[in-house]
Amino acid sequence: MTAATALAHPNIALIKYWGDANPALHIPANGSISLNLAELYTRSRVYFDSDLTSDQLYINDENISGAPLERVSLFLSKVREMAEITTFAQVNSHNNFPASAGLASSASAFAALSLAATASANLKLDEVKLSRLARMGSGSACRSIPAGFVEWQAGHDDVDSYAYTIAPPEYWDLVDCIALVDTGTKPSSSSAGHNLASTSLLQAARLADAPRRLKLCKDAIIHKDFDQLAEVVELDSNLMHAVMLTSSPPLLYWKPATVTIMHAVREWRLTGLPACYTIDAGPNVHILCQGEYEMKLAELLRRLPGVITVITAHPGGSTRLEIGSS
Repeated sequence: MTAATALAHPNIALIKYWGDANPALHIPANGSISLNLAELYTRSRVYFDSDLTSDQLYINDENISGAPLERVSLFLSKVREMAEITTFAQVNSHNNFPASAGLASSASAFAALSLAATASANLKLDEVKLSRLARMGSGSACRSIPAGFVEWQAGHDDVDSYAYTIAPPEYWDLVDCIALVDTGTKPSSSSAGHNLASTSLLQAARLADAPRRLKLCKDAIIHKDFDQLAEVVELDSNLMHAVMLTSSPPLLYWKPATVTIMHAVREWRLTGLPACYTIDAGPNVHILCQGEYEMKLAELLRRLPGVITVITAHPGGSTRLEIGSS
């Protein structure tokens, strides 16, 4: 076995995944749609080494132990079972963006880990099988495997719950202007939040309407209808956070600057700047626009109080092996 290195992009969910039908398999309670972010990435190197007596994990050159290592080791055990090996592995992972801040770092991390680990173990999985495997590490990681605009069909079991491309990255010149208001680790992980979703009285209504929102979002992408996209994306984001706010215990990820941005984006849209917001499980805000408005929108965001910086990202490709990897 040889070392393998893979690169994967995080994704921003346009129609959110929140809550599991089967937590053990990360089968979601509803389907979702997302966009890979080209400028952000996780690069992971995996080497199954017969000299190791346990799995090792390094993130941004820091030796990681405890729960994160246990989670990665459990995932690697699935790869070992598939490859019929017992060898431990060393994992070296690097992000070029803040982790655990609501920017889908676990999605890119487990997508990259899926491809690097299977390649190092001499397994060759097609995109569907790789998406299913990534889902076992982190649900939204399955969406980072395919390229561009992606749909994750909820499915009913391990076989039919996977993600696939709706449209390639170059299909629509959308830009995600990410307004960072807090780069620290969020107080509650997404995994913990998924387990709380069913305690909200609003979750059932959110799930009942999900097929309609999925269709509206997919149609907006196919027809490049930004107005329709803006309406359904903001609605879906608001619904997810409404569930969070009414869970037991409640989850409130927003900061004052988060709300300031939400108000500003809606005002800008009313005055002729086509933009919309969406917020994952964290305080930072993703503001979508078409490419021609990228510079104007980014500059407006930088002027808002509480905005630390703005990262712009364009539609990204699939998870891929780096040149020279096995």
